[in-house]
Amino acid sequence: MAEHSEKAAGDMMSNIMEAISENLPNKKSVRFDDGEGSISDQAKKLFGGAGAGGQRSKKSLHHVLGGGKSADVLLWRNKKISSSVLGVATLVWVFFEWLDYHFLTIVSFLLVLGMAVQFAYSMFASNPPRVELPEEMFANAGRAVGEQVNRALGTLQDISCGRDLKRFLMVIAVFFAAAIVGSFCNFLTVIYIGFVCAHTLPVLYEKYQDQVDEFLYNMLGLVQNQYKKLDKGILSKGKFRKSD
Repeated sequence: MAEHSEKAAGDMMSNIMEAISENLPNKKSVRFDDGEGSISDQAKKLFGGAGAGGQRSKKSLHHVLGGGKSADVLLWRNKKISSSVLGVATLVWVFFEWLDYHFLTIVSFLLVLGMAVQFAYSMFASNPPRVELPEEMFANAGRAVGEQVNRALGTLQDISCGRDLKRFLMVIAVFFAAAIVGSFCNFLTVIYIGFVCAHTLPVLYEKYQDQVDEFLYNMLGLVQNQYKKLDKGILSKGKFRKSD
């Protein structure tokens, strides 16, 4: 009786896996083992290692980050600008987190300081300069924010409607991880941590790229060996694989 129920459960799971594989779009399978299309081969291409053809084609990290001024800041091409940006972000985080200031409090203090300076200047000059911010700055900032938000929404919609189950589940897992991290610290701290990582990890990877690539290759090799043992010891004996 137990063997019959085990066989029925195995057949049921096999039918479910076959139905999922038939409904998903036909794509080239990705494997852990060696060969073209394997995860190790794709990782080597991603990190600039030798691919299936044995040729090493290392991509520029500056090109991967999109190039331009933003990549220059992240990779510390101009140390004064990069350190200033990171310093301002750290100062803002310290004011709001450690000193427990609020946005309205800081804005009020800045306005009071500005009015005091204007008042002192007007005592010695008859025509103090007018402080005006250009309207184009706000228009460009709003347009840039709108473009980024629409791009992010379009990307999420493409993932939701793209019938790529693996990519869909990965994005869902990232959102769940972000929700868990957000339960331990506030939104400003999460943004600051991401900001610091964006301004430190790329430049460290560019400086120690060979060592990091070697470490990742070794980790992928361990995962590949464990997968082979699992495939040989358990999965090959189970009933979840379609017969040839």
